[in-house]
Amino acid sequence: MIGADKRKAIYLLHQEGMGIREISRQMNVSTNTVSAIIGQCGELAQTTRSDKIDIDTELVGRIYLKCDGRVQRTHEILSEEHGIDIGYSTLSRIIRELGFGKRRKKRCGQVPDEPGAEMQHDTSPYRVKFVNTTVLVQGSLIYFRYCKLKYLKFYRAFDRFAMKCFFHEALTFWKYAAPECIIDNTNLARLYGTGKNAVIHPEMTQFAKQYFFEFVCHEKGHANRKAGNERGFYTVETNFFPGREFADLEDMNRQAFEWATVRMANRPTTKTRLIPARVFAYEMPYLKKLPAHVPAPYLVHKRGTDQYGYAAFDGNYYWIPGTKRHDVKVLQYARHLMIYRNRELLGRYRIPKDGVKNKRIPPEGQQIPLHMPKNRKRPTTKQENILRTTAIEIDAYLCFAIKNGVKQKHRFIRALYGLYRKMALEVFIKTVNRALKYRITDIKTVERIATLQLRAENFQLPLPNIDRQLEKRDAYIEGYFADEVDLSAYDKITEQDDG
Repeated sequence: MIGADKRKAIYLLHQEGMGIREISRQMNVSTNTVSAIIGQCGELAQTTRSDKIDIDTELVGRIYLKCDGRVQRTHEILSEEHGIDIGYSTLSRIIRELGFGKRRKKRCGQVPDEPGAEMQHDTSPYRVKFVNTTVLVQGSLIYFRYCKLKYLKFYRAFDRFAMKCFFHEALTFWKYAAPECIIDNTNLARLYGTGKNAVIHPEMTQFAKQYFFEFVCHEKGHANRKAGNERGFYTVETNFFPGREFADLEDMNRQAFEWATVRMANRPTTKTRLIPARVFAYEMPYLKKLPAHVPAPYLVHKRGTDQYGYAAFDGNYYWIPGTKRHDVKVLQYARHLMIYRNRELLGRYRIPKDGVKNKRIPPEGQQIPLHMPKNRKRPTTKQENILRTTAIEIDAYLCFAIKNGVKQKHRFIRALYGLYRKMALEVFIKTVNRALKYRITDIKTVERIATLQLRAENFQLPLPNIDRQLEKRDAYIEGYFADEVDLSAYDKITEQDDG
């Protein structure tokens, strides 16, 4: 389409006496177009769309409502029952002009920055490398809109309890809270509804009252309502992750805490060059000051005690002092456990690091007992690695057996490893090859195959590897000149047995 300025220039050149061909060559426009523009006096022609089909809009609206808002069915009824031949796109346009169809999204409202007005919270998933493993973590970020302060922490799984623990940790660190916290329509805090019609879960409403704020969901599709939080996650991706290495989740959260509360809090913002920590000091009088003590959130679990005094929880075993076997109540906090019986505190226990399982944990200040729990897990990762790396044939048999028919994997691997320790490697490889050939996974049958291999006539036991230089070793020479061991005590035992 030729612009208004260019059309005006073509018309003025024609008024000055320049020919159509010359105008066409200089303005790089076809002669037909130049003639049309001259005929329109350089003005842009105002055209109005006129429908070729004169259709009763009231009829269209009535049929559309009768068909429950289905345009395709409306199009069929108009064509089949009323004989109106109309294009589908034209019908869709008419329906939109009548005010039906999909409603356009409303523009997100502009909310001014006011001190002490609101804070924002959101989560974002990340894949992070810990030494040699890559894990999925959930980043949780809370953000004061006016002063731009942030608090960041990562979790392996983020549920409602983790959300409570995060808010408690962040707000008790700052000792202040804004009256509103803008969140998305997450089920962790919302019971039903969206946006302004969202109803917050009573549990989360009661939780927020302790910190003098309330949760507010933004409208669906208006993620920019918490744009400051979204920008905070962008800063995490571009400033926190690059160039950093993490040993584990604890190390990552330690660096995140220092990055968010020290470095970014004292770093000037991009546009205003204001320092968030100083602005927060100005904003404090407008915020809600928290009480001197706010109880930390916790979950309650009921557990039994085995005959060795252990209560199992989350893959680990917590030893309970005393001699009785009784049911206990486990209170799970963010970083520790409190175990009670009949309102009596039996001990406080630290929760082990992320990923640590099958560990015995005593109360703080006490030693680990010598005895083991009854139902402790006995992993076979070490034995399996030894078997797989010994020979290719053993690795192939393990892959087949674990994939086909082995119900108790760890018991099977322990039994197979015990058979491997008892036999010569040559015989063991022949045994697993035969078991793989006939698709045998029963460990008793594998043992019988090993017995048949040992009884085979063509098999010879390998000669032991004897070091001929044994007598020249320093340890042998040193022991050679030592005093002889007195074995007379064993002679007396033999004489008593003979008598």
